[in-house]
Amino acid sequence: MNDYCEIVVKSHLDKDWSGWYHGLTITHNDRGETVFSGRLRDQAAFYGLLAKMRDLGLVLMSLKYQANESLRENNDPDNVT
Repeated sequence: MNDYCEIVVKSHLDKDWSGWYHGLTITHNDRGETVFSGRLRDQAAFYGLLAKMRDLGLVLMSLKYQANESLRENNDPDNVT
């Protein structure tokens, strides 16, 4: 389990929102965007996270998702590029 995701949304959101987003790390970049990154239990959690963002009207700028299966294929559990 523990798939990796990185989601970038438009504007800076308060870091206190991390509890709403499965404990993902929230950072801000120099382009005025918020980056949510970290591990999720599975793809269903990822889609649930996207649904929450949609319901809040957040503007999606980019996303990355890497399933744990692909990490095992590389024989490197930390390879999440």
